[in-house]
Amino acid sequence: MSSRHSRNFNEGPINWRIFKQLWPYLLEFRQRVALALLCLVGAKVASIGLPFVLKHTVDALNTPSVQQELILVPFALVVAYGVFRLINVLLGEVRDTLFGRVTERAMRRLGLQVFEHLHRLDLDFHLNRQTGGLSRDMERGTSGISFLMRFLVFNIVPTLLEIIIVIGVLFYNYGISFALIILVSVIVYIGFSFKVTDWRTQYVRQANQADSQSSSRAIDSLLNYETVKYFNNEHYETSRYDSDLENWERARRKNRLSLFALNGGQATIIALAMTSMMAMAAYQVAHKQMTIGDFVLINAFTMQIFMPLNFLGFVYREIRSSLANIENLFDLLAKVPHISEPTTAPHLNVSAGKIEFKQISFHYHEDRAILKQVSFDIKPGQKVAVVGESGAGKSTLVKLLFRFYDVKSGGIYIDGQNIKNVNQHSLRQSIGIVPQDTVLFNDSIFENIRYGRPEASNEEVQEAIKLAHLQTFIQSLPLGTETQVGERGLKLSGGEKQRVAIARTILKRPPILVFDEATSSLDSQSEQSILQALREIADGHTSLVIAHRLSTIIDADNIVVMHKGGIIEQGTHSELLAHGGRYAHLWNTQQNSSKTEAKDG
Repeated sequence: MSSRHSRNFNEGPINWRIFKQLWPYLLEFRQRVALALLCLVGAKVASIGLPFVLKHTVDALNTPSVQQELILVPFALVVAYGVFRLINVLLGEVRDTLFGRVTERAMRRLGLQVFEHLHRLDLDFHLNRQTGGLSRDMERGTSGISFLMRFLVFNIVPTLLEIIIVIGVLFYNYGISFALIILVSVIVYIGFSFKVTDWRTQYVRQANQADSQSSSRAIDSLLNYETVKYFNNEHYETSRYDSDLENWERARRKNRLSLFALNGGQATIIALAMTSMMAMAAYQVAHKQMTIGDFVLINAFTMQIFMPLNFLGFVYREIRSSLANIENLFDLLAKVPHISEPTTAPHLNVSAGKIEFKQISFHYHEDRAILKQVSFDIKPGQKVAVVGESGAGKSTLVKLLFRFYDVKSGGIYIDGQNIKNVNQHSLRQSIGIVPQDTVLFNDSIFENIRYGRPEASNEEVQEAIKLAHLQTFIQSLPLGTETQVGERGLKLSGGEKQRVAIARTILKRPPILVFDEATSSLDSQSEQSILQALREIADGHTSLVIAHRLSTIIDADNIVVMHKGGIIEQGTHSELLAHGGRYAHLWNTQQNSSKTEAKDG
């Protein structure tokens, strides 16, 4: 679970910096915001006018001198009451409609900005993230903007404004006692609501934590569906998921009970305030100190004030929660990628395709070096292979070439340009890769191939399919290129996914190609057909091949042999066999293993 969720969003003062960060998103529609605020003021004026119209209506109806010819007076007041209420509702709807566009655009802008920023963050962040929790952070953060704006601007602020006006009206018309009761009860009500809401928020937070944890658990388990099946761990996954749901259920139960305490206390305060107000008003009506219309007005004002306050605990908690969720979103935006580039970084200009690794040293953690002073060149059009046992640092070279990480010392140069000083987009645009584990999007085969160059025409995609020798396979499918590959391409075999990866890379048309153990998970027959396709697309390109099976790289122009992060020998296949070093040892081991497997077969 993400550590961000462990923060109590009611600890400490409100982070007002969030409003400053949100302000630019709201200013995009200045006129709409101004009109919405005017509607807010108009609706509030109509709302405050309603009790006065009601008072005069009651007094008019209660006046003994009202005869048949004067019935138009109370009738006109009733009509005025209806008009005021209609204006109040309509202005509220217009206000919400106007401001809805503002909040929706702010949600869109911020959501898009976070999404773009997440793609700019380095590989290390994404290796440590939990997809389910992160998606919830984004969802809650963008939703929090809508809630914050809607309730803070159109609920809390207008209610407080109305309370101030009503207290002034009561004080002016009916004396200090009525105004004082309202003032004290509102202060007690707000204080009680805030205090109890802060106390019960721990259960809301626990429920959110359990919700995020269960979501992450479910997504992680479903993404690894095959692994669950391989190890027969359905019951284990179910029990872990149920444990998270049990935590969520427990927190929700405590949340529900604490809500009862909050609502009960609020109802008690409202009941005492209204009873006191009505008792005083009734006493004064009985002693002819005020009219029945005044009694109705005081009752209307009291209800009008406490009705929106009835949701204060919920609104306060949700606003604090929204602020915390938005803060999580801005925390994501504040994360600085470890891999940076100057704003004026030039585009990589690949003229010949020469790659130079010069004295490369790298480590993920300081206590364990991955690469130590590695140096070798790949001349234009050459195919250079890197071999060695697992953990030797072969695949790390690929990550460094794509600049997912920066080297700790030394440099990587393409046609004499240090990749650390060039635009990252242009660097990755110039390199195509067929990875060991091809991950596909849950879309059609056609769209997965087009992903290599999204603007490619249908004819260009079909040409890439032909060059990757995918035609026969696709023709055997009932839906052809429209066949859905499933999440992460689970509906295709390893060889089929590799062919899609090859077609995708062909479509990209990069001058530099990387093959990261592209055939290590394939059977011999699939391997040979894939190798043939790889040779065809690599012809005339500068190629870096990370190889496990040495039989796949015997035609390489140069073979670099790595051991424990360093280069121990390099040369052609025949030169290395004649040398009788580690490569020759690895070759003989693999050949003997192949003969044994053939004999057993």
